[in-house]
Amino acid sequence: MPENAHEVYRRYLAAVVLHGQASGAAVGLGGTDLYALSVLAATGSMTPGELAVRTGLTSGATTRLIDRLERDGHVRRVADPTDRRRLHVEPTGRDVGVDAAVDPARRKVGDIFAGYTAEQLTTLFDYFTRAATAFEEATEELQAAAERRH
Repeated sequence: MPENAHEVYRRYLAAVVLHGQASGAAVGLGGTDLYALSVLAATGSMTPGELAVRTGLTSGATTRLIDRLERDGHVRRVADPTDRRRLHVEPTGRDVGVDAAVDPARRKVGDIFAGYTAEQLTTLFDYFTRAATAFEEATEELQAAAERRH
């Protein structure tokens, strides 16, 4: 492992976060709003509580997020078909230009991937899969520790 592996990895993570914020700004959304839409696009309908967990927001902040996204036509609130007291938030599919905003990064990263062998790509995507789980678990630990402090 290179001596500066820590710095390289921190630079990578910072670049990903900054790109998410810039992508949101490019389509007139905040970074958190764009992230929430991305979560909903990947998972489909979810309750506000589930969305709060996935975004790391408080219930009040999640309500304001949903209000903004609904006002702008990005999501809608729908009643749960099995429990009318429960709501779900679902994406409307409204195209806000996110694909165009992320296309330069997608293209540039695709060019990088093109330089790897099939075996190397398998290793990279194994890493992505396992690292996503590790980050999710670490986030849960941090959230649980924060709840214990309060």
